[in-house]
Amino acid sequence: MPELPEVAALTDFLTEHLVGRRVVRVIPVAVSVLKTYDPPVTAFEGGVVAAVHRHGKYLDVEAGSERDTAGVGTADGRLHLVIHLARAGWLEWRDRLPDGLPGPGRGPLALRVALETGEGFDLTEAGTQKRLAVYVVHDPREVPGVARLGPDPLAADFDESRFAALLGDERRQLKGALRDQSLIAGVGNAYSDEILHAAGMSPFKLAASLTAEETRHLYEALRTTLTEAVERSRGVAAGRLKAEKKSGLRVHGRTGAPCPVCGDTIREVSFSDSSLQYCPTCQTGGRPLADRRLSRLLK
Repeated sequence: MPELPEVAALTDFLTEHLVGRRVVRVIPVAVSVLKTYDPPVTAFEGGVVAAVHRHGKYLDVEAGSERDTAGVGTADGRLHLVIHLARAGWLEWRDRLPDGLPGPGRGPLALRVALETGEGFDLTEAGTQKRLAVYVVHDPREVPGVARLGPDPLAADFDESRFAALLGDERRQLKGALRDQSLIAGVGNAYSDEILHAAGMSPFKLAASLTAEETRHLYEALRTTLTEAVERSRGVAAGRLKAEKKSGLRVHGRTGAPCPVCGDTIREVSFSDSSLQYCPTCQTGGRPLADRRLSRLLK
């Protein structure tokens, strides 16, 4: 799943390739992809892209008329194409789109956006669980997932005291708290593993149990891990972002490999629809976590 660093890189990439260019077609291919109907997706066609934004793990392509984007008018008439790539979705840039309209089928193509230059991008989704979502709205806050987002962890005003206040009443385990988009926006399964490894904390430690020193350490791990991932992704072409993300991960997705910090074997806890990875030596005092749904430290 693309998380904050990859979506930030896609935002930069699309800003470079879309801003100032006219959208001529938006073509939904998969029935499941479009989540809004008013305004219709065709209303986005003909608009000139004014900006590309990121809201947590959501991409937001903002477009208006040429008069509007030139700064002469107002932004009242602008529309937003808001994209959530979900678990298996991705954005593929094309310097030259294929001729003709794509037909519905069983392939991964879900939606195509075409520019007047002949360039554009495809949204694709692998697998059978179709969760990729596209919205056409006047305001991104009309998207329920965007409206529920918590603060951005890389925002200038997201300081340690604000982080401590968020965790202070959390009775959940750290892994679940970090992944909750209504608590902190943009962190998913992979980077929550990386943040907890950097902080040297068990994924099942209760958030509300952290001392002031532990909270400070976790805050620093959160900011550093995400900042470094954003920097690694900066300037990377859209097609290479997945590989860049994987190459930068130290524990997530590396079950059985040696921990790059201490050399212990990275272990995994599997759930019904996901898994987490951690280092026993770095995070749980050398004790393995039980690999079952309601995991707790083995005695």
